[in-house]
Amino acid sequence: MKFFRYIFFVLLCIPLFANEWVYDFEEAKKIALEDDKLIVLVFQGSDWCSPCIKLDREIWNNNEFKKIASENFVMLLADFPRKKSNALSQIQKEKNYLLAEKYNPNGFFPFVIIFNSYGEVIGQTGYEKISPQEYANKILKFKI
Repeated sequence: MKFFRYIFFVLLCIPLFANEWVYDFEEAKKIALEDDKLIVLVFQGSDWCSPCIKLDREIWNNNEFKKIASENFVMLLADFPRKKSNALSQIQKEKNYLLAEKYNPNGFFPFVIIFNSYGEVIGQTGYEKISPQEYANKILKFKI
């Protein structure tokens, strides 16, 4: 019986620490406006860009960051994988390229753009070797 309680507890906690990525800018704006959250747009090359992989591992997948993000951010991902096995749908590729054309014309990776809840750019950053808490605080400072 204790085992089932443990499993139930673990399953309930998973959503608390899951980074809910959004893949469409219009959807991100809608959620951000409804919940008064910042939009964090992440341009990454998930299977070829070393700093992108580090940012993903050290920040985005950190439980401390995930908790802060779930309360304050809409996480929007524009991924540009190169391996065939990681290929995106044609529709998603087009969405990502349109975002890159408008917000990342120089093709920096990783590149993180912060928007207010109305979809207006208020800041940008990239990979930094800082703690997840410091990274979250850096993003939150743009919300003034």
